[in-house]
Amino acid sequence: MDPVALFHQVATTVPAYSAFLAERGVDPARVSTLDDFRRLPLTTKDDYTRRYPLPQLCRGGVIGDLIAVSSGSTGEPSFWPRTVADEQVVADRFEEVFRDWFDAGSRRTLAVVCFALGTWVGGLFTVACCRHLAGRGYPVTVVAPGSDKGEILRVVPELAPHFDQVVLLGYPPFLKNVVDSGLPWSRWNVRLVTAGEVFSEEWRTLVAARAGIDDPVRGIASLYGTADAGVLGNETPLSVEIRRFLAGRPDTARELFGESRLPTLVQYDPRARFFEEHEGTLVFSGDNGIPLVRYHIGDEGGLVPYERMLEFVRLHGFDPVHQGPARPFAYVFGRGHFTVSYYGANVYPENIAVGLEQPSVSSLVTGKFVMEVVEDAHRDRQLTVTVELAPGEKPAEETVQQVGESLLAQLLRLNSEFAHYVPGPRRMPFVRLREAGDPEYFPPGAKHRYTR
Repeated sequence: MDPVALFHQVATTVPAYSAFLAERGVDPARVSTLDDFRRLPLTTKDDYTRRYPLPQLCRGGVIGDLIAVSSGSTGEPSFWPRTVADEQVVADRFEEVFRDWFDAGSRRTLAVVCFALGTWVGGLFTVACCRHLAGRGYPVTVVAPGSDKGEILRVVPELAPHFDQVVLLGYPPFLKNVVDSGLPWSRWNVRLVTAGEVFSEEWRTLVAARAGIDDPVRGIASLYGTADAGVLGNETPLSVEIRRFLAGRPDTARELFGESRLPTLVQYDPRARFFEEHEGTLVFSGDNGIPLVRYHIGDEGGLVPYERMLEFVRLHGFDPVHQGPARPFAYVFGRGHFTVSYYGANVYPENIAVGLEQPSVSSLVTGKFVMEVVEDAHRDRQLTVTVELAPGEKPAEETVQQVGESLLAQLLRLNSEFAHYVPGPRRMPFVRLREAGDPEYFPPGAKHRYTR
């Protein structure tokens, strides 16, 4: 992608972006080089996409033919128009996974879409992209039970015997719940495509074994996608090999990524998306239903050129078997400093804060908390909220119950993604109580951070 050419197209045809530049005194005629482009102001959800009327954000002021919805911190929706052209670009990422990983060109494939259906971003978009593969000549058939586990377990045994392989597409913890249901997955040559959350390589190994997947490297593929622009990159056998190598070497991972925790590692097509790093976060540009120029989504991560990545792992004694496409790498730790992702739903501090402010519990707590998604010994994930008690209060099971019920009620009320993405049995937060001033979670005088 030529980012300068994209800039001029958007500046000329998108009314909101033209107004955005004018307000900041940017003359498009003076932007002619990549250096000029890199000096353009960043766009964000707050100062760009939420600030202008929806038609003005679209090319020619015309809304696309499909609208997807994502929820904000208070449940206020964000609308993301899509076009068939957007779907075709994203379908290229699905095609790469289905073709190069799953050999879907020669295997009759049942694609089971397990993302939530409705106006939310994942489900219908995934259905459309999988159907585009069928339109390109792949023997792919789509069934969309969505996030209804009972329906998934009903349709798969009926349909799977008619196909050479079954591909389940959904959020990692939900797919694990489906796999753990006890169906005879090994009979059906199962593969998984995940999105929305970082998972461990231990998780990949465990779920592959339970699903009867012989090769975890080629049997489970993760996509890096956003509500704002669809799929931006995808795991490849090469990126998974490298990630599994780094998983057992936290010092090496820290040298490469700046942290010992393991991010999602994908490769992206620079012809379709232009990525930049900005202060430890990712910025991208792309032509979407809402064209975005230097859009700062806030995902923590960075970029590694292809040759540099191969040189790095070889210097540390690893020579990957899969060379893969010579495309750059992007790594993503998560969705910014202030949210956690749970079953694909963004959970925001504001959602939790409102739960602690309810009359039934507000006198028992200070309002400080830390939320995180914790993986247990069974590799299941649990939304965990550590809450600071009011001075003089002591941890009690009755308080745990009261706080948990209040948090759940507000999450369901305020966060439509949480209500629709997270299965009922996994919704109740796991509450841990700490006394006021707890040195691990609530040290006095320190700047508080609400996520881990």
